[in-house]
Amino acid sequence: MSDAPAITQTPPTNEHTVTQTEIAADTDKPDYAVLTWLVGATFVVILNETIMMNAIPRLMSEFEVSARAAQWLSTSFMLTMAVVIPVTGWFLQRVTTRQAYLLAMVTFCTGTTVAALAPVFSVLLVGRIVQAMGTAVMMPLLMTTLMEVVPEWDRGRIMGRVVMAISVAPALGPAVSGVILQFASWRWMFGLVLPLAAGIAIAGLRKIINVGEPTAGSINVPSVILAALGFGSLVYGLSLIGDVHAPAPAGWFIGGGALVIALFVVVQLWLQRSDSPLLDLRTLTHRTFTVGTVLMVVAFAGFMGSMILLPIYLQGLRGLTSLQTGLLMIPGGLAMGLSGPRVGRLFDRFGSRPLVLPGSLAVVAALATLTQISQSTSIWVILAAHVTFMAGLAAIFTPVFTLSLGAVPEHLYSHASSLLGSTQQVAGAIGTAMSVTILSSHTASLLRSGATAEHAAISGMQWAFGASAVVSIGIIALALMLPARAPEGAMAHH
Repeated sequence: MSDAPAITQTPPTNEHTVTQTEIAADTDKPDYAVLTWLVGATFVVILNETIMMNAIPRLMSEFEVSARAAQWLSTSFMLTMAVVIPVTGWFLQRVTTRQAYLLAMVTFCTGTTVAALAPVFSVLLVGRIVQAMGTAVMMPLLMTTLMEVVPEWDRGRIMGRVVMAISVAPALGPAVSGVILQFASWRWMFGLVLPLAAGIAIAGLRKIINVGEPTAGSINVPSVILAALGFGSLVYGLSLIGDVHAPAPAGWFIGGGALVIALFVVVQLWLQRSDSPLLDLRTLTHRTFTVGTVLMVVAFAGFMGSMILLPIYLQGLRGLTSLQTGLLMIPGGLAMGLSGPRVGRLFDRFGSRPLVLPGSLAVVAALATLTQISQSTSIWVILAAHVTFMAGLAAIFTPVFTLSLGAVPEHLYSHASSLLGSTQQVAGAIGTAMSVTILSSHTASLLRSGATAEHAAISGMQWAFGASAVVSIGIIALALMLPARAPEGAMAHH
């Protein structure tokens, strides 16, 4: 792989192209200012993916909607992300860094404003969808820019910091909303985010430089339609699993979505002949990227599954308030965030296996512990398991992201980050659907056999965590398939 690519910076009076080598020659460390603002913006927008989880009961009451309808405030966000992200690989190659950043943040702030002022539930839902459209651009933009700006030898350290945005933010979402809901209206979940997002957008636009050069090219409209229908139907179908009031069986949407995605793949392979695919699947010809993507799917499914189970257990079965639940989940988010930079430095020095294998074991052990929960389980045990789980994920995410994206050629960075983002959203939907379905179906089965409501609910929770634990064993097997160390050249500066 070549040295880090050129960075095109546009000062007010003249244009000048600065290479990463020139920057490094002037300073002890490369200049990552562009990443600082992208990380801050990404943290804010991704935080909103899970911030609604604690607000569902209050919104059901205020807008007089059912639990299934209210849950769409989270489902629609994930669905929109899954539909939009496949287009971003093409989009990011056609616009400058500043243009993509401005569009993403303006879109997100617009959606946040609409949601904060929503007079009825349908308007709130529209606001969430617009928010998600901005978020869908920010995540691939951050990952693509990182891979172009940061040299191989420093990617682990920098990726560790980026993990704080893409992983800690959704972990802290329920905690932040729990604190806000304790003292203020749900509207403040958007009212407090809006000035923060707008401030970062304005300040970042003044600092961000253009990385790389946009390329000309027309978009393949059939590919966009197929991506939207395929990924949208798949995620929607997964969200319907276990819903007896669904408009049609979940399997219809899941099967239909899978077929459309298969057709989408065929079209992309055909378009690759003329180098004009919407999502370049040549990224999957690189073994490390493919293994890393599958590993992230398994890990993210377990992550989102536990994110929805813990609040249900703590509030529904243990009687904790939304504030208490939020506070209990903060240490886990902090464990992941504080671990990220350290994990990145260790990855640069020792490679992936000393991190990913122990991290995988920690994830499985934490989920196994949660399979033993009961009505009297110490809160300290729950806290320790959650912290272990999140720290384990931090040890996995940073090396896997870095190895996966570093395995593809430079011109495929935007497509690789888009593909990772799309599969993460599908994985999140799978994890959520799997957990809720196992919980509800096993609980219902025990109730029909005469078990008490308390025993049925606890047993259903144990089975749901158990399923996540079993699936997470796959992380260990996949970790063994990754390269043992960082890409060649990573050790050159240590």
